[in-house]
Amino acid sequence: MIGTKLACRDRKGTSRKGKSYFIKSVMHGECNGCSLQMDEVLASVAEKIKNFAVIYVVDITEVPEFNTMYELYDPSTVMFFFRNKHIMIDLGTGNNNKINWALKDKQEFIDIVKTVYRGARKGRGLVIAPKDYSTKYRY
Repeated sequence: MIGTKLACRDRKGTSRKGKSYFIKSVMHGECNGCSLQMDEVLASVAEKIKNFAVIYVVDITEVPEFNTMYELYDPSTVMFFFRNKHIMIDLGTGNNNKINWALKDKQEFIDIVKTVYRGARKGRGLVIAPKDYSTKYRY
């Protein structure tokens, strides 16, 4: 499930086995510590979230239109899509488009995906994260 490269933008919205209720978590990034840590979390939760989410890995060098369309400049980015629509998530960081840091806790990521899924099924384009990350980097 994880490790599938998304070759073109058109494939982003296709759902697996004809099911329409899927969140697409698209991870972009180059190989570095942050990216590898997020890869590990995504790989470990892929089986647990398979009933309502599919994880795709996108190589941004192969799909340059993703860079400009979604402003992908961070080493690792996780975005959510539902029925070809980008679902934004308010994490308290000011950037509602994506998660651009590595999550270390697997359950934390599962909770975020469940929240996005529930909100997207209700037709919401912006959902509130279960945890506030605004003080994540405060010392």
